Amino acid sequence: MIPSQIARALETLLAARQPVFLWGPPGVGKSQVVAQTAAALDLPLIDIRAVLLDPVDLRGLPHIGQDGRTHWRAPAFLPTGGQGVLFLDELNAAPPLVQAACYQLILDRALGEYRLPDGWRVLAAGNRDQDRAVTHRMPTALANRFVHLDFEPHLEDWIAWAESSGIRPEVVAFLRLRPALLHDFDPARAERAFPSPRTWAFVSGVLSARPDGRVERELLAGAVGEGAAVELAAFLRLWRELPDTDAVLADPETAPAPNDPAVAQAICEALGRLASAETMPALSRYAARLPAEFGVLLMREAARHDQAIVATDAFATWARANAEVLA
Repeated sequence: MIPSQIARALETLLAARQPVFLWGPPGVGKSQVVAQTAAALDLPLIDIRAVLLDPVDLRGLPHIGQDGRTHWRAPAFLPTGGQGVLFLDELNAAPPLVQAACYQLILDRALGEYRLPDGWRVLAAGNRDQDRAVTHRMPTALANRFVHLDFEPHLEDWIAWAESSGIRPEVVAFLRLRPALLHDFDPARAERAFPSPRTWAFVSGVLSARPDGRVERELLAGAVGEGAAVELAAFLRLWRELPDTDAVLADPETAPAPNDPAVAQAICEALGRLASAETMPALSRYAARLPAEFGVLLMREAARHDQAIVATDAFATWARANAEVLA
């Protein structure tokens, strides 16, 4: 399932108070989708990284009660009332004794003397066994208590997230051109760095820091691997030589209109972010000068950034002229 489908499924399963386990390769955004879904439902989220815990961290510490008997003080991070989402991340990578404690929490909604409040739902996530991650086989009795969802990356879903999260436009434009590189993980390859939704966010941060050109490619390779870094570096050279967007808006009839797919992709991405009712006349005239598929791309990006432009006369004129392409 792609992230937007996962989010809709989680909304249903959280409403039904059904425990869920998300399976997916490293770096695809499982944790982010859980956090976004909880926020959308206005539910507090407690994110517990099970792999970092010791068994005593969940059970708590013993103390002698007024009755002279031993009792357990539950850890402060476990909820005591209200409602929310308890998220056990990297559950199948945790040591077996930690997993055993988590399993009791999931199966019985209890841990020793602690009781999970009725308003709290349990989610868990982990990497797949075939991903070469550290994992432990889930007991079938526990597996049978979860609804299992397989998480797969999806370019358009990632782009929607990227644009709301400040990911740099050149990274988005590059992945539109090379969508296979959004997530290129092969457990058979002994690579320390590889492209994933998580590491493309790293790349955006590196570029925002304006690295020295003498080390830029090495920094990119450290985030997404050598192969992807070589392609991205070549794309960035084109991106940095694009026609000035202000010049395009000022004179769309004579500004350079590239035919090279990589350059056209990049200029459409850059111009689409400038869309407004005021810029639409210039954007529509420039789109008419691009190869048809890139004219459509430019208008689609413009509408993505400002939906109101579809009601402008300029957009309507362009749409009528390109009816065959849009059909």
